[in-house]
Amino acid sequence: MHSFPRWKYGLILTVLVVSLMGALPNLTTPPSWWPSALSTPMTLGLDLKGGIHLVLDVDVDKAVSHSVAGDIDTARQALRKERIRYSKLSNDNSSMTVVIREAGEIDAAQQVLQENFNTYTISNPAGSTFVLNLKPETAKELKKFAVDQAIEVIRNRIDALGTTEPTIIKQGERRILVQIPGFEDSARAKDLIGRTAQLEFKLVDEKGDLDKALSGSIPPGDIIMYGPDQTRNGKSYRQPYLLKRHTELSGNEIADARVSIDSRYNEYAVTLKFNTKGARKFDKLTAAHVGERFAIILEGTVNSAPVIRERIAGGSAQITGSFSPEEAHDLAIILRAGALPAPVKVVEERSIGPSLGQDSIDQGVNSILIGSALVLIFMGIYYRMFGMVANVALVFNMLLILAAMSIIGGTLTLPGIAGIVLTIGMAVDANVLIFERIREELSLGKTPLAAIDGGYDKALSTIVDANITTLIAAIVLFQFGSGPVKGFAVTLSVGILASMFTAITVTRGIIAFATAKRNRIEKLSI
Repeated sequence: MHSFPRWKYGLILTVLVVSLMGALPNLTTPPSWWPSALSTPMTLGLDLKGGIHLVLDVDVDKAVSHSVAGDIDTARQALRKERIRYSKLSNDNSSMTVVIREAGEIDAAQQVLQENFNTYTISNPAGSTFVLNLKPETAKELKKFAVDQAIEVIRNRIDALGTTEPTIIKQGERRILVQIPGFEDSARAKDLIGRTAQLEFKLVDEKGDLDKALSGSIPPGDIIMYGPDQTRNGKSYRQPYLLKRHTELSGNEIADARVSIDSRYNEYAVTLKFNTKGARKFDKLTAAHVGERFAIILEGTVNSAPVIRERIAGGSAQITGSFSPEEAHDLAIILRAGALPAPVKVVEERSIGPSLGQDSIDQGVNSILIGSALVLIFMGIYYRMFGMVANVALVFNMLLILAAMSIIGGTLTLPGIAGIVLTIGMAVDANVLIFERIREELSLGKTPLAAIDGGYDKALSTIVDANITTLIAAIVLFQFGSGPVKGFAVTLSVGILASMFTAITVTRGIIAFATAKRNRIEKLSI
């Protein structure tokens, strides 16, 4: 028999030690001195741990409409810069309408619009009227970006809760799958995920007549917005505000948001810290409008409208509103994570209790134990001592899978357990190929040691080919699958690599060690 290199013995021992250390956290609590890289157990998926399953629908049309509304300000500034007067400037979903006041400025207006709005098709149905329609490819890109941005915002919000291994993936063109293992408060999760968190700062129109505006005569450039619900004389009431339409600051300029205590009323509040650009704008805003009010608007509701007493150069503001500690904490999370680019709606909701998850774990573990026991008994009876060698390698294989899944931070799901069970069969299948080849070599009259060499050498290419094709399939499943399919692909991939190592290297190492000091072997127990 060919000599087995010493470095391979060292490799087997090293992998064995690392496997034992990596697998231990999945079986019991490791001691305090255990290496931190090997102290983390596998994360359990939603189907094993319990938690929340949500499917969200993103209102992508609102994202397009919001983008067009933002372009209205661009059009206003561009026309004013060229001193072109207009009588109407409005938007409707994916289009804008511009009506020029003076006939002599129509050509100049058309040039300005063409220079600034190349993502729109510009038509001129009437002499002084321009209609700008968003190009279909631009609208499609905006919708795709809205879903992608919503995924990142939702991920940031959920990560701030401290949950482990949430699943947040895109489904179709406008839906998002959210799974939060180990989190059971579905109402809080939906509120945290679903709030758009659009934050705006607008000036209050101190010179406008609120009563006339409420009766329909709204001054140009103004809008009416309302405060939160209040109860007055037993009736529901919302305070109206006449505000400047232009948004002075938005949530995009926020660098940080933290829970604080409002010193005036000793209530929970959220303190905002603006980024450099926002702090500079806030400084100019407060310096230019001392004595006036500015409204803090959260999700379309005027949260408060404090008076600017003096210039505020520190770049910070505070949102109050009789918050509970949890409400203040969640609002701070939402504002730090950023606003959703469009509203989202929960279209599917499921909650999986921890008891159901534990049942799944118990059933999965039982399937692994029963499957392993049957395989071990069969191999021991059919292949005798060589079967026992394969059984040792199989136990090694299981430890290696546990350790690898823990080290790479993989998530174990119910389909993942199925992948492990499948791997057990595949690991033994490689040994069956080798042992049958050895039997064939013996039947041809070769010596036992030569038969062992021939069996391993001839079976190697078949084992490698079979496992590589399965590994390619597992990689494809991981790349294009989602949720449970990915869990199955991960454990299958890890199991394939582990089984190739244990079936080819570990079993041969054990056999080489057992036969190393024997000059002559009459018969093999196979």
